[in-house]
Amino acid sequence: MSVYLTGKAVLDIQAGAPNNGRGTADQGNVTPVKQHRTGGKTYPYGSAQWWRRMLRDSFPDTDTPSPIIINGKDAKQQSYTSGRPDRHTDDDLFGYMAATKSAQHMRDTVLSTGTFVSVAPERPTRDFCTMSRGLPTGANPILHEHEFYTAALQGDLRLDLLRVGFFEQEGRVRKAALSDEAVKEALRAGCVEVTRRGNTGILLPIEERRRRVGLLLRTLASMHGGASGAAHYGDRTPALILLAPIQGGNQPFTRILAPVEGEIRFFPDTLREEIAAWADVLDGTVHLGWAPGFLGDQRESARAELDDLITAGRLIIDHPRVVLTNLAQAIETGHHDTWFQD
Repeated sequence: MSVYLTGKAVLDIQAGAPNNGRGTADQGNVTPVKQHRTGGKTYPYGSAQWWRRMLRDSFPDTDTPSPIIINGKDAKQQSYTSGRPDRHTDDDLFGYMAATKSAQHMRDTVLSTGTFVSVAPERPTRDFCTMSRGLPTGANPILHEHEFYTAALQGDLRLDLLRVGFFEQEGRVRKAALSDEAVKEALRAGCVEVTRRGNTGILLPIEERRRRVGLLLRTLASMHGGASGAAHYGDRTPALILLAPIQGGNQPFTRILAPVEGEIRFFPDTLREEIAAWADVLDGTVHLGWAPGFLGDQRESARAELDDLITAGRLIIDHPRVVLTNLAQAIETGHHDTWFQD
């Protein structure tokens, strides 16, 4: 059964507005943040598209992004990437739909993400602002407002390791990933034709597949960006990230964080029970990156309560950057090549 890196990431937003919503006429000159209500309570959130864009923009300059192609105009205008996952890591990991008059090629995403929703209910604050600089004497200032909040946003993640660097052409796929000419070019460049999960496609060499996964993990460790960076600059790397190699791609770690009397709590017993329940399909160590200071002293308490799992090598708890870079290095050097096998 195929292996996925599955888990969750938590962003510690301090007085930030990383993903703005759409204002309405009745709100006036106000820029809202994205938020939803459930159970009569308000939860700020960041969309999956926002987080994926921030991650994509955080890729190092050494990794050339897929060029954007724009066709048509007005209501018929279209934009899409070049659709060459053999050449560009972002086309490989994030997917695309490249549609022209003559052909359509598409790739489903390899990196699945959930919506990043506040763990605890939080009501955004409205910040009142004015623009009065340089206005003539007697002129009224221009009024505007925007929202921001302090919250921990959590979202689920899943990386399909089997599909990294594998581009389906025939089988249970809606559209081929590559054109016939692109297939020829990829084969000349060192790719091979294989069958995986019943689909025939083009496979990159293992060295490049390792590199791309390592690049993704290292980028997770150094994410930056989001909206309102000038007025609400802050850390956008995960304050907590959990990744586990699991066969089948299930997500058993959704409930390790929850609010208790208004405070966010990490539940070691929940993590312990999930690790035990899914032991038959866990293909290695569970990696938990946890920034010091996030959730107060709960990190050290969790280390103490889960010490037997740590000692047994079933769980690692360390700084998110250390966890992600060490896992990236292990994958890049071939220690986990079995994770890429069908």
